[in-house]
Amino acid sequence: MRFFVVCPGGLEVPLAQELAEIAARPDSKALGTWVIDPTPTSPTGGIGLAAPISAAMALNLHSRIASRVLLQMAQAPYRQEEDLYKLASGLAWEDWFTPQQTLRVDVTAHRSPLKSLNFATLKIKDAIVDRLRDVTGDRPSIDTAFPDVRVQAHLTATQITIYLDTSGEALFKRGWRDEKGDAPLKENLAAGILSITGWKPGQSLFDPMCGSGTFLIEAAQIALAIPPGAIRAGMYGDDAKPSRLAYRPLITSAHGFGFQRLKPFIEVAEQQRWTNLKDAALAQMLEKRKQYPNVEALKISGGDINEKLVSMFKSNWQRAQLPDQALIRQIDALASKPPANEGVMLLNPPYGERLVIKGGRGGNTKDREARESSDAEYDPEPENRFEFNLETGRQSAKRSSRESLKKLQAEEEQDPKFVEFLRQFGQHLKDDFGAWNVYVLTADMALPGQLRIKESKRTPLFNGPLECRLFKFEIHAKRPVANASPEE
Repeated sequence: MRFFVVCPGGLEVPLAQELAEIAARPDSKALGTWVIDPTPTSPTGGIGLAAPISAAMALNLHSRIASRVLLQMAQAPYRQEEDLYKLASGLAWEDWFTPQQTLRVDVTAHRSPLKSLNFATLKIKDAIVDRLRDVTGDRPSIDTAFPDVRVQAHLTATQITIYLDTSGEALFKRGWRDEKGDAPLKENLAAGILSITGWKPGQSLFDPMCGSGTFLIEAAQIALAIPPGAIRAGMYGDDAKPSRLAYRPLITSAHGFGFQRLKPFIEVAEQQRWTNLKDAALAQMLEKRKQYPNVEALKISGGDINEKLVSMFKSNWQRAQLPDQALIRQIDALASKPPANEGVMLLNPPYGERLVIKGGRGGNTKDREARESSDAEYDPEPENRFEFNLETGRQSAKRSSRESLKKLQAEEEQDPKFVEFLRQFGQHLKDDFGAWNVYVLTADMALPGQLRIKESKRTPLFNGPLECRLFKFEIHAKRPVANASPEE
């Protein structure tokens, strides 16, 4: 079978490395032969591979960087909408799901000559529905919010590729985040950034502006070999409860993965393979718990000035099945102290609000309302060309949201208080974090100048629709000052 594993733009290289690690696991090898496509030299939005159908289970359970795992159903040339209908209606959808299950179809395109992608989406949806009605006598219902089955199609200038989505909800929805933080960082982007930094378990990791803890929780789960899909796989039962504050619906084992609702994966042999994959993961987790028996052994810590976010982080840490209490302090980043002589600092600076102490609200009322309006319009799921919902009006809404976010960002960047904070923080790094490697994810391309530190590397990334940079700063240890010679 052919798969395409979707990832945030800029993370193709870390994803390729991760896929190779997953394929090398003994439990993955037991599924059959894996052949991963060559790592692309330019952004592609994901990595392709050939593997047994059972690989969908291992990929969804173990990939921290993937957004979705798409199973290729067909690929063919096209010239008009009728070609899309013909291809889709010729596929044996009845072998994959039933008319009693709900359906959603999404289409994306790159240089497609078709005038309306909405109409293309409609033609593919009609083809699938007509096929099932002709074969079974019944047709599935459409559900764009929480469908049982998702079908994706991608159009190039001459080719159409049709996929079944084996993930269901996007894979960055781990199931442990139950609170709304300001502009939450996606979990799979955080995992990809950790890979780029070269941080390894056992090495000190510190985030002085940790917010609700995404970087640190991802790192702790990596150290403890907790699969990113553990909660959705039901490896802890279904004890997590949704909060009315949740910025996205809480994902639990009740939602699971898309493949769990597809006919081939319900067969006894595949169910046994799924059990084997989870059992192998649990055994690895137990071994890692011996290596890291307490939170201090993890050497993962953080701080944030906002009391509310500190509380959110502690709750998220517990839901992520991590040991003890998170090592976090409510503290101004300018007063933070290095937890070790050297290590990796990783942060995603806020734009104002998290800088206010004790959970207060920063900025004037107009700015705050603009931010909340922008957050409400922004769909945090789409990350690249494979994840844009092309229902009527959604594209223009996303463009509007993107423009609003950029405008808001520009206004906040000009805030003299925030600019002064960055200058002070840059000096704080030079004074107190010598021998540390500091990585900063930001949409502010001028950040190095504001910190007054020259970056040693910059990596283009996308956080949703926002183009960002991951800046690396190598903070050199201060040389000891020689004692002055005594006066004669």
